[in-house]
Amino acid sequence: MRVLLVHKFHQLTGGAEVFYFDVARILKKNGHAVSFFTTDSSENIHTDDKVYTVPAPNYVNNSLIEKLKNSRDIFYSKNKKHAFSRAIQEFQPDIIHVFAIHVQLTPSILEAAKELSVPVLMSCNDYKHICPNYKIYNGSALCEKCKGHKFYNAVLQKCCKGSMMFSIASAIEAYIHEYYHVYDDLVDRYLFASQFMLNKTKEFWENKNVNYGVLRNPFDISCYSPVYKGGYALYFGRIINEKGVHKIIEASKLINVPIKIVGDGPDLVMLQKEAIKYKLDHVEFLGSIWGDPLDKILYDARFVIVPSLWHENFPYVIFQAFAAGKPVIGSTRGGIPELIGQDRGVLFDPNNVKELAAGLTRLWTDVEMCQHMGKKAREYVVEEFSDAAFYESLIENYQEVLK
Repeated sequence: MRVLLVHKFHQLTGGAEVFYFDVARILKKNGHAVSFFTTDSSENIHTDDKVYTVPAPNYVNNSLIEKLKNSRDIFYSKNKKHAFSRAIQEFQPDIIHVFAIHVQLTPSILEAAKELSVPVLMSCNDYKHICPNYKIYNGSALCEKCKGHKFYNAVLQKCCKGSMMFSIASAIEAYIHEYYHVYDDLVDRYLFASQFMLNKTKEFWENKNVNYGVLRNPFDISCYSPVYKGGYALYFGRIINEKGVHKIIEASKLINVPIKIVGDGPDLVMLQKEAIKYKLDHVEFLGSIWGDPLDKILYDARFVIVPSLWHENFPYVIFQAFAAGKPVIGSTRGGIPELIGQDRGVLFDPNNVKELAAGLTRLWTDVEMCQHMGKKAREYVVEEFSDAAFYESLIENYQEVLK
């Protein structure tokens, strides 16, 4: 089988890109021919595969007039559609697997696939298909005001990057895609990593006749060895409102569990000041750490905290924690409860700080239970997210549209 993989970035910038490259790795491992279609960048990862590229939009350094003149390309691009058509005709794929394409590539490329009768699957790693700001979270709370094609609410709330210009552009983009039936006619099957995102999409698209499937992310555990003990609780990730790190600080005022916080972001300084103000000496901010030093910190932790306020789909940090033998205390948002289940950690309502504090205390004081959950977590990621399990699910979804 020949598979053309399409994503707006060809470099490791987050979990979505890890997934994109993992799909390619596992397909090639099983003997399939793979090619890529993406945006051009000096940061792109080089592989032995054919990579078709188009110029990436530049909205950072351009003047306001240039931004306005080029803004039409974020909605629909004839040039990128033609480039995609040429790539299809040259590579001759049996199937096209699309990931994130908005703004940088635009759904115009999907028209080329439809015109050339090549089936398309789209993996949705965020909520862009139903929410102009990707998150169904307005910056301070969960939000579904755009349900029912009421995308003007994104402008009223200025919820796209906190910018009126981005919010207007994102709302217009959503209306254009709805008008042209981008999501109804141009994708043969939608894939979601969590049942939560699939169900939420059905709520928003109750009047659309679309084909849905589940494809959970693979995870390569070969770099991780489990350690079922540790001397502190750990948060690692972005320090920004929707990640809920401030909930950890609030809970820390009620308990004395040692906590290390790894990461950077717009809320870091504010939370550091809060910790100093309330003399939270058991909370330590370590800044931004990556690679082997971060792995060392993870191995030395007893458990990991994922306090997200928005509906995260399938947080990569949970896979890392599980692979290292660490249970997770996570919020009841998005796909997080599906991963933690009944015996791989503890769930809490992110609006209830006392519940978070109680969960932290429970995992900290009951060492035997914590170790048991860590072992269950490790077993789960080994059994359910192996390359073999992922490949079987991937091919089943491919066959659904090929037949």
